[in-house]
Amino acid sequence: MSLKKAALVAAMVVAAGLSACATATPYQPKVTSGSTTGGFSELRLEGDRYRVNFAGNSLTSRETVERYLLYRAAELTVQGGYDWFETADRRTDRTARTVIDPDPLARPGFGYGYPYGYWRPSWRYFGPSYGWRSWDPFWGDPFFYDRTQVRTIERFEAGAEIVMHKGAKPQGDSRAYDAREIMANLASSIQRPVAGK
Repeated sequence: MSLKKAALVAAMVVAAGLSACATATPYQPKVTSGSTTGGFSELRLEGDRYRVNFAGNSLTSRETVERYLLYRAAELTVQGGYDWFETADRRTDRTARTVIDPDPLARPGFGYGYPYGYWRPSWRYFGPSYGWRSWDPFWGDPFFYDRTQVRTIERFEAGAEIVMHKGAKPQGDSRAYDAREIMANLASSIQRPVAGK
């Protein structure tokens, strides 16, 4: 194998390995550790009443979390021998945290003692939109010195309390869902976990 082919294969292996680490939560029972955390859980409250939850990781959208919750509620209804369900209570919680990543190329402060005890001249100036800044003629540009990346990481968890029923679904009730129809309509959008991950 030539050197170019070996480098291409190595790059593909690294890319595949990195992409395996960064995937949205698939439709799975709740997992608290591993590469794809989150999933569905349920608690039986009465014979025909459940509390169903679906938690996504930071790569899972709100729409996906809510769709998986609805699919799990329909799946439980069919597994229990019922035809339709209604939501008695439904909510979606958002957890967000802000992460500030400093520029890896930013240089440390200047003045006496940097580097090796040498003094270097520096100037301070005030800008109305950004406040006091300093500038050193030997290191960096004042307009790009304090670069940081600020990003918000969101996670969504949806929950619902459902009551299951047999027979025909009542018409006009916006909280009533036909379980088999929900499963048929959403089946193509449900991503299941890949075996071996």
